Amino acid sequence: MNEAVPITANIDGPVAIVSGGGTLPFATADAAMQRGRRAVLLALRGSADPLRVADYPHHWIAVGQIGRMCRLARQEGCRDMVFIGGLVRPTLGQLRFDFETLRLLPRLARIFRGGDGHFFHGIVNIFEERGFNVLGAHEVAPRILMPEGALGRHRPGSVDLADIKRGLEFLRATAPFDVGQAVVIAQNRILGVEAAEGTDHMLARFADVRRSGRIRVPAGTGVLVKAPKQGQDRRIDLPSIGPKTIESAINAGLSGIAVVAGSALVAEPERIAEMADRANLFVAGVRDETAQR
Repeated sequence: MNEAVPITANIDGPVAIVSGGGTLPFATADAAMQRGRRAVLLALRGSADPLRVADYPHHWIAVGQIGRMCRLARQEGCRDMVFIGGLVRPTLGQLRFDFETLRLLPRLARIFRGGDGHFFHGIVNIFEERGFNVLGAHEVAPRILMPEGALGRHRPGSVDLADIKRGLEFLRATAPFDVGQAVVIAQNRILGVEAAEGTDHMLARFADVRRSGRIRVPAGTGVLVKAPKQGQDRRIDLPSIGPKTIESAINAGLSGIAVVAGSALVAEPERIAEMADRANLFVAGVRDETAQR
């Protein structure tokens, strides 16, 4: 096993952005470049948007090509590395093995035996042992952190605030089980819990159940609450929202979305605010009072 190399962030040097799906990789790259850093996308095949990727310095990689990722990042002069964007967690059998990945296969098998927190922490360790400094996207691009308060005109009412509080309490209680980071709650009832499917699929499932009449709550009620897990490594897999989250929440008939301010990532906040305003939906960054008790 390679020995860990003690390093610090190179705030002026180029940064490699391992890019999955959605718009957050591009928001991170844009923000990094506006701060004077060169951003190179290591775009994951089957996840990253090819049309958007083409606008940036980039290389395409398959999931599991650890050796290739390291070689390309070093070739581009990148010591700092960010993992950002949507990715369906692969099975071992779906990985594209290169020689370095094959060497790590027994260790990867152990990493795969656990929840997402265990998985991502193991991946971070592998790259840090190879001399890279793995940063959170918010460390490279602070502006993509969710601010406190509403993004648009609408704000949560008293019923919504009570649901948000209960949702945060629920997520805090389930954090030790390393499951999802999101819950749907309405009128003090837990109606949807995110697991391996991700937020958008959880909301689609909730919408189907609501339309079928198996959940009877008035239209325009219910809140999507997202929060990081207690003790989570915040360099990777912070909860996030983007335009697709807004579409899913509208389709599910919710009143709004609440995420923990300063501990969640937000892509295209101006577009999100416009979409939410048109749909009479609130999108708010809130304090997690439950974490302070």
